Amino acid sequence: MKGRLLVSVFLILGLISLGGMVYAGAPAKVIIGHPACLSGKYAKAGEQALGGIKACVKWVNEVYGGVKIGGKKVPLEYKYYDCESKKEVVTSLIERLITVDKVNVVFAPYSSGLTLSGAPVAEKYGMLYMDHGGASDRIFQQGFKYIVQTIGPGTRYHVGTLDMIHKVDPKAKRVALAYEDSEFARMVMRGAEEHAKKLGFKIVFKRTYPKGVTDLTPLLSDLKAAKPDFILGGGHFEDGQLFNRQMADLDINVKALSLIAAATLPAFYEALGNLAEGVMGPSHWEYGVKYSPEAARKEGLKWIGPTQDEFVKLFKEALGKDIMPDYHAAEAGAQVLAYVLAVEEANSIDPTKVRAALDKLNFMSFYGRWDVDETGKQVGHSMVDMQWQGGKRVIVWPPEAATGKLYYPMPTFAEKAKGKVAVPK
Repeated sequence: MKGRLLVSVFLILGLISLGGMVYAGAPAKVIIGHPACLSGKYAKAGEQALGGIKACVKWVNEVYGGVKIGGKKVPLEYKYYDCESKKEVVTSLIERLITVDKVNVVFAPYSSGLTLSGAPVAEKYGMLYMDHGGASDRIFQQGFKYIVQTIGPGTRYHVGTLDMIHKVDPKAKRVALAYEDSEFARMVMRGAEEHAKKLGFKIVFKRTYPKGVTDLTPLLSDLKAAKPDFILGGGHFEDGQLFNRQMADLDINVKALSLIAAATLPAFYEALGNLAEGVMGPSHWEYGVKYSPEAARKEGLKWIGPTQDEFVKLFKEALGKDIMPDYHAAEAGAQVLAYVLAVEEANSIDPTKVRAALDKLNFMSFYGRWDVDETGKQVGHSMVDMQWQGGKRVIVWPPEAATGKLYYPMPTFAEKAKGKVAVPK
């Protein structure tokens, strides 16, 4: 009897050791944990991320058939809590997701600051920590081993915008930089300043404003006196909206205005209406981009996920609202797809093995190309520039991705007030 029992034990242990085929290789389900920003400062972007993740989890389960591990297809489960856009809540929720909910991966919250605050907790537990909303390059300069980025790095945000203006208007030389004093926005400003100087632009104004600012009049008054040709700035939704509204109050008219994070959100136009006409923003994804299975084949890349239109449909169903996804939704959804491919490549849910597999991934989805460097920073994805035209988001740069023509110079606030805004054809 004892002999048979020992043989049984050894057989079970042997099966477990064979790539985790019984225990680690084929779990009943794979759980994604997420401290989501559903209230507080980042609620608008957080809602988009929630819809994007839910959309792609549903696609994986119902269309793709689940995640293939150990020869079996198992479903994804999405476990999330509201982190209230607060650092202390993020850290406690990540610990709960790992120790109580026993998740297999943690998706970081929105924003660089919150993402960075949660990284040490994930690192302590050796938990894979996937970053869909933290763009600061500094996150990947800390030596963390388990963090991987889907969103592109902050220093690249306004590079394309500067390239575009440099090409369409060689006479526009005077640029003003005015960004929120946050981890993410400071990194964007650093990249913009370096690239502007490289292209020969003259920086006539450079300043940051505090997080949670309620009045930008003093800063904008000084900016107006500097007489810039165009302005690059912003930080997040609330301050970006305030920035644009108070520019109108002070009648600051420039050839181009590009605001990070805020301008790409549908809520930006809902809040400002005509005042938003002509405003641009760098985006990781916009409806109309040309990423497709055919485009992936041409580049020799693996394709996974829903098509662009399928994603939009799934997103609306997930939120139960007739609103369009923006790049916050797309990057969060694409992160689900990256995780699925890495788990299948590793044939395991072990965070260390999946992290190693993510290093090797190079694929395309509706969001575009995905590839990371040795630190986990995203290097494969390219950004586009969008502009509000006639109440719609139009891709205006780069030319190969454009869905419409650039409105340049942008309409003055007097023209907007009178409704005299002609969309370029």
